[in-house]
Amino acid sequence: MKTLTVALTGNPNSGKTTIFNKLANARESVGNYPRVTIAPRELMIEHRGRQIMLVDLPGIYSLSARTPEEQAGRDYIHFKRPDVVINVLDSGNLDRSLFLTTQLIEMGCPRIHALNMFDEARRKGISIDTTALVSMLGGPVIETVATTDEGLERLLDAALEIADPATPPHPSVSVGYDAHLEAAIERVRARITELHPQEMSAQQSRWLAIKLLEGDDEILTREGEHKELIEQVGKERSTFKQHHDESCELAFAAGRYGFIHGLLMEARTVSAEIPDEAMLHTRVDDILLHRWLGLPILLGLMWVMFETTFTLGAYPTDIIKSGVDALSGFLGGILPDSMIKDLLLNGVLAGVGGTIVFLPNVVILFFFLALFSETGYIARGAFLLDRLMHLFGLHGKALIPLIMGYGCNAPAIMATRTIEGRRSRIITSLVTPFMCCSARLPVMMLFAGAFFSAHAGSMVFAMYLLSIVTALGSAILFSKTVLRSMPEPFVMELPPYRLPSIRAVLFHMWENAAGFFQKVGSVILVGSVVIWFLQEFPREITFSQDYEAALTELSAQPASDERAATEERLTAERDREKLEKSYLGRIGIAVAPVFEPMGFGWKDTVAILTGVVAKEAVVASYAVLYAQSKESEGLMSAISGTMNPAQAFAFMVFALLYLPCLATIGAIRREAGSWKWVGFSVAYSLGLAWSLALIIVNLGKVLL
Repeated sequence: MKTLTVALTGNPNSGKTTIFNKLANARESVGNYPRVTIAPRELMIEHRGRQIMLVDLPGIYSLSARTPEEQAGRDYIHFKRPDVVINVLDSGNLDRSLFLTTQLIEMGCPRIHALNMFDEARRKGISIDTTALVSMLGGPVIETVATTDEGLERLLDAALEIADPATPPHPSVSVGYDAHLEAAIERVRARITELHPQEMSAQQSRWLAIKLLEGDDEILTREGEHKELIEQVGKERSTFKQHHDESCELAFAAGRYGFIHGLLMEARTVSAEIPDEAMLHTRVDDILLHRWLGLPILLGLMWVMFETTFTLGAYPTDIIKSGVDALSGFLGGILPDSMIKDLLLNGVLAGVGGTIVFLPNVVILFFFLALFSETGYIARGAFLLDRLMHLFGLHGKALIPLIMGYGCNAPAIMATRTIEGRRSRIITSLVTPFMCCSARLPVMMLFAGAFFSAHAGSMVFAMYLLSIVTALGSAILFSKTVLRSMPEPFVMELPPYRLPSIRAVLFHMWENAAGFFQKVGSVILVGSVVIWFLQEFPREITFSQDYEAALTELSAQPASDERAATEERLTAERDREKLEKSYLGRIGIAVAPVFEPMGFGWKDTVAILTGVVAKEAVVASYAVLYAQSKESEGLMSAISGTMNPAQAFAFMVFALLYLPCLATIGAIRREAGSWKWVGFSVAYSLGLAWSLALIIVNLGKVLL
């Protein structure tokens, strides 16, 4: 039996992806802010013995192809022609949601209408006559609450019923327009039928005529080979404007809103009393979006997030660290001395164990981000900073990718697709890598704990503030120089406040913790083994003196403090010389002059180089490089004596700003569409990081 294709479409923040996740048992990202889904996603499911390809289309407001999401959604429905389209509607915002529905009606696709978040609509005092809607929309209407699974089973049942050839079709409905506009549509439709005989149904050719008369650039380009058709469309548009003193686009929009208004007058009743919940939301917004209080509250919440990440995370971090140390001691006791033992203890366990101890901090950080996302506060943060963002040459919507950058820069750059203008999109793509992603968090935690233990939380918070300042400052520079043009207007939708479900928050935490585990088990593991190999080879090294003979001679002497001190000095000199003559030492020493003005040693250089692959590798590299310091109490104490505070701060700034990781570089290439911008991003970030680190070190010499 043929696989059924069911596509989910709807406005941003309508709960469409939540329905997709519930139906497909998937774990795609959701959030209480618009445009979490930015590209179609497909998953195969089975319902009542029938194979169904479920497709989650990006959230869109219309099918006008003004944004990449709208084009992706429209192209999928128009060219792939799914068997059924589930139109997800926000029951509390039907005036806005139904605009997309009117365009789906014009496309003539088989539809099911899901009145999602029906519980919220009831609490707002809204009641909807679904029976009346069925006849007016020309397809089944089902009340759903995606978060509680209400109505979801019936959605799939309805999809099977519509796809069944034995089911009688619903009566066709249409959106009526001004009589002169209808006449123009009919004339263009007739010409399309002549040019595409047997290719389109009457409804499809009518839709194409409407899009041409609306002046849809992409459709006009596609039909560009039919010059007579394009000339006729131009003449019809011009004539209509002359006679009606308004464009065809406005006339189509007026017709659609008229259809929606009439439909809602028939099918919707709104209570005259303002529900308590709506009043509460308004009062909360009065405080959180207050002109003077809003930004201090936002900064305060951010500070609480980072301080808690460090202080609360210290307890489980200590437990994990004790476990890693115990495992290392146990394996060291039972394994015979060999290269395998050395690789396992000083390569794998040192690198992986040195990174995994920061898992609690990553989980706590994502707990707060999930909390802000699910409650709707992230969108309000974007609203608060919108005016400020324009001052920095950024689009208001840039805040969403920038906040996502706290998690991972690569998907955050992909989220810039939600920004309509190419200039704003490229600027946001170029500055997003400056946001302190979770991969950099272990580096900040390590150095803050090692060099600024009394104010570690505040130091990490300062790094996050610096990442924002750098991103915004760079945005100003780019918008005034390499990407100068007029800023685009911005309207940010404010989603309703919602109590976050424990399941959703835990899912976000688990999703990101799993991603951290995946990196530790892949990039960090491989990187640790490679670093160990480069550090241990070549095995045959010509030392400047015979350390083993000197140590053997010393061991024959009576025990004394002088003998112990000499043994310690000789051992340290032997280990240092071995490291310097290893492959790793040679690479570090060759590149070290670049960082010598900041006082970074060759070990720091190696850590910086490995961080280009993935930022987590910086900590893993330090762990492997210092694993031979048996007397040290831990990695923090091992590195705490290698730099002064100014150099340590300079290193944190450098690690925060220098080259994006490989995954982020790939994302910039995809979104900017040119290697030129990748080269610009690499050169700019490296030059900025190096210059700032040098300034900090020199200021430290003056002030400390």
